[in-house]
Amino acid sequence: MKRVIVTGATGFVGANLARRLLHTGHEVHLLVRPGSERWRIEDIRADVRLHELHLENASKVAPVVKRIRPEWVFHLAAHGAYSSQTDWQQMVQTNLCGTANLVSACLPTGFEALVNTGTSSEYGLKAHAPLESEVLEPNSHYAVTKAAATLYCQHAAKSHRVHLPTLRLYSVYGPYEDPQRLLPTLILAGLQGQLPPLVNPKIARDFVYVDDVVEAYLLAATVQAHEFGPVYNIGTGVQTKLREVVKLARRVLNVPAKPAWGTMPNRKWDTDSWICDNRKAQAALGWRPRHDLEAGFRKMVAWFQQAAPPVYGAKPERSS
Repeated sequence: MKRVIVTGATGFVGANLARRLLHTGHEVHLLVRPGSERWRIEDIRADVRLHELHLENASKVAPVVKRIRPEWVFHLAAHGAYSSQTDWQQMVQTNLCGTANLVSACLPTGFEALVNTGTSSEYGLKAHAPLESEVLEPNSHYAVTKAAATLYCQHAAKSHRVHLPTLRLYSVYGPYEDPQRLLPTLILAGLQGQLPPLVNPKIARDFVYVDDVVEAYLLAATVQAHEFGPVYNIGTGVQTKLREVVKLARRVLNVPAKPAWGTMPNRKWDTDSWICDNRKAQAALGWRPRHDLEAGFRKMVAWFQQAAPPVYGAKPERSS
């Protein structure tokens, strides 16, 4: 059993990671921003130890870390990943200053692993699957701050010779995903026999199921790399166009409605090329995604029908 800190556990991936850690018997401490939504962790609240603080407040972070003395730290707290989060100053405070404060607080206590969370957006818009070693070309405030945090973690790892890897996540999907994102929206509409408004059918993503991503975090914590501060791309290596995603949803959910393409405007980050090169994660961590999109989508649909919390609305009676 490990003493574990998870930041960002009220978010989608963090909530899934916290559940996995509890299931495998670890002592789980969650560093949670005051006033954050807690619906993703309501059912595990009694099983974790909650610490309310702002990561950008170094004087609050250090004493908590010193008391816990974590062996593993999983850093998933972030601001700016959603279109509603537009405050660039908050992105700097959370993504860069918060990361630096957390790392600085953990270094004196020592740790076996501190796993940082990056994003594929650090690469910017690419017409190919970028390698971890490529020059970063972030094209948003969010991506800039996440790239800076990754570089900070690499510097800290090399300077202090500690195990501090970064996972650059691609398009993660699964249970507890934000209700406004594509796959939850498709499923909620599809269970009613409908389709939501849609952008250009050529828009592409590399969709990776959240259980596979959680496995990558655990491997990153336990597998020592041959370098300090390694970065790993975490995606399937399979690019899927929106047209194919909608086709899958219609088939799995028996949706009679036909897609109305272009009824929703493209977002500024939408692109027709977005794919992961995960060979480094495969070679160094032994990580491979276990779910293709259909398998993950079917598991997600089953969760919506059986276990989705009230925030998603009433569970439909319609079966897939």
